[in-house]
Amino acid sequence: MLESKRRAAIFLLLAFILAAAAGYLVLDKVKSLNSELGGMTKIYIAKDDIPPRTPITESQIGVMEIPNRFVVENSYITDKGDLAGKVSVVSLSEGEIITQNMLKPISNLRNENNRLVAIQMSDKIQFDQEIKALDRVDIVVSVDDNGKKTTKYFLRDVPVDWAQGKGKNFAGIAVEVSAEDAPKLIHMENYADKIRILKANVGKEEAGTEQAAVDESSEITTDANGDQKDSEKQPAGKTETKKPAPATTTNKSKSKKP
Repeated sequence: MLESKRRAAIFLLLAFILAAAAGYLVLDKVKSLNSELGGMTKIYIAKDDIPPRTPITESQIGVMEIPNRFVVENSYITDKGDLAGKVSVVSLSEGEIITQNMLKPISNLRNENNRLVAIQMSDKIQFDQEIKALDRVDIVVSVDDNGKKTTKYFLRDVPVDWAQGKGKNFAGIAVEVSAEDAPKLIHMENYADKIRILKANVGKEEAGTEQAAVDESSEITTDANGDQKDSEKQPAGKTETKKPAPATTTNKSKSKKP
């Protein structure tokens, strides 16, 4: 009886020693794997379904941790601030990881039907002065139509969305125009002989409205002989009225014989 108890105690002790050794080996292996993975990094995922092209709100995002080894630089979102003012270009399902290439800035166009058109400085396109974002510009074009050279305002008071470069590094701008005017402006960029970008006055909309209508209808032409003519058309919606000549009356008196 005592011999059997002694053997049972020895087996229990050996089992405990073997279990402790196995646990130590597993723990050591886990530590080595963690050191290879390099810790954990928090990334942002979709907490709920996020429809495309809608602003992402804080209530729609969640957090998930992944090993540093699997974090791809400039791919996963690790800073919540990177989601501010952004929309997803694809539909996101709940639990899906949000990546940089899924996001685009919220459009700051004044009208959803407007388009941004870039105007880059070149030999054909000249800027009279440096333009900055939120400025307004006038676009003047010169074309040669079978010897008839014409210079006229093409667009007036066009808002500038962004400017590329500053000072000597200034390279161009992007303007916001209607969807109808966008192809016309691109056509002029491609085929006009010269384009001049003039910085327009800002903050005097009412005073400049009537003058803009007159300027848009005016143009300077040069015929094949080199004669220059400054023509100014009547603006649309305005008709010239002539004052009627004052009426003259004559009073005739009849004399009666006594």
